[in-house]
Amino acid sequence: MREPFRDEFERTELGAAWRATSSAWNLSEGRLCGQNARNHPVWLARRLPVNARIEFQASSETSDIKAEFWGDGRSAATGQSYSDATSYLTIFGGWQNRFHVLARIDEHAPDRREIKLVPGEADFTRSTVVPWRVYQFQVERRDGRTVRWRVDGVELLTYNDAQPLLGPGHEHFGFNDWQARVCFDNLQVTPLQD
Repeated sequence: MREPFRDEFERTELGAAWRATSSAWNLSEGRLCGQNARNHPVWLARRLPVNARIEFQASSETSDIKAEFWGDGRSAATGQSYSDATSYLTIFGGWQNRFHVLARIDEHAPDRREIKLVPGEADFTRSTVVPWRVYQFQVERRDGRTVRWRVDGVELLTYNDAQPLLGPGHEHFGFNDWQARVCFDNLQVTPLQD
């Protein structure tokens, strides 16, 4: 992908630009929504460049807003635990609003980056997900190895990867979900200089 890509989901069908790995995904009121996908994402068919900025809006009825970056574009969890992803994963308010997580391949890995959340916390980085609040997400990689995650302009977590996910098998973006109803909108993918 050399040109920016945008999807506002203002239609009735997902279309050829996306590959859903579950029937849990649908378009509703101009948003892409899912519930009980159980780590079966919907993947953008277009390939991501090595360095890109991915931005979108997201909301949830409770918590657990999840997305995948630089994955294979077709896989999904094969078991109860999502230890076989092909991507970097961001999980906002995961595990019933207990953690924000940035992980590589395995969302339960001991080397995942995480922030423990505190109900009622005033510090945005440690506060729990507010039901149906629309959050602005931004994930970018500029140097081929460092993944930076911001929500509402605030940097939450960074993953500097000594063995970055690059090349075939690591070129796609996806939205994901466990149980909570989640909705996504206004996706923008911007290629950055290699």
